[in-house]
Amino acid sequence: MIDTHCHLLHRGLAERVDDVVAEARAAGVRGLITIGTTSDDSVRGCDLARRFDDVWCTAGIHPLHAAEPIDWDAIRRTGTDQRCVAWGELGLDNHYPDPPRDLQRAVLEEQLRRIVAWRAEGLAKPVVVHCRRAVADLLPVLRASGLPADRFVFHCFTEGPDDARRVLDFGAWISFTGVVTFKGAPEVAEAARLVPDDRILCETDAPYLSPEPVRGERPCRPAFVMHTARFLAALRGSEFAAFERTVDANARRFFGLPASAGC
Repeated sequence: MIDTHCHLLHRGLAERVDDVVAEARAAGVRGLITIGTTSDDSVRGCDLARRFDDVWCTAGIHPLHAAEPIDWDAIRRTGTDQRCVAWGELGLDNHYPDPPRDLQRAVLEEQLRRIVAWRAEGLAKPVVVHCRRAVADLLPVLRASGLPADRFVFHCFTEGPDDARRVLDFGAWISFTGVVTFKGAPEVAEAARLVPDDRILCETDAPYLSPEPVRGERPCRPAFVMHTARFLAALRGSEFAAFERTVDANARRFFGLPASAGC
């Protein structure tokens, strides 16, 4: 199994990252992608990924960090490392009032412009998207970037089936966290039934959003991705082993991970 989205440098995991990775391996998780949210976070995530054969990283600016200083050169340098498998996470977050939406959008558009330029230089990586209550605002911006729609994944999808259809019609992928297992989020489960087998991914977003049946446990850890995957398999009427093979193959294909990842 591969946890395609976790934050190994965030509080709760960073202090004991070796134990966290070891626990994940013991649970059957054979690949982890730690996600960049700031310039510094991206650089340190890459340094961390170099320590482990089964950990990769991304480089990008999270919309909730849009007001912080940004070192675009550091983001690009991180993107040249073989351990860096994607740009992001980037996007829009309409749940919180700050940073202001205009600033979030300005940083998003600048980031996408740079990704287009870096792609022309040979750094053609997929893009991890953060989208919270912002599908209608975000899709036009992604479309205007000119980047291939099938190189975007909407991580931690927490919207309903209508927004899922919009994302799928755009051509992007969708990834689910433990939120899909919550009894109070039936719309997310309904959305998860719609995603084609070849465009679905599974993640934890650790240290956040522990899935059922360990929802009360803090912090969420990459080992818990197995719970979310089992829920999704049952929800979609698939045997777990077959679903696991599907999402792992998807992760390898989308992120360009080695054939051994997840095996």
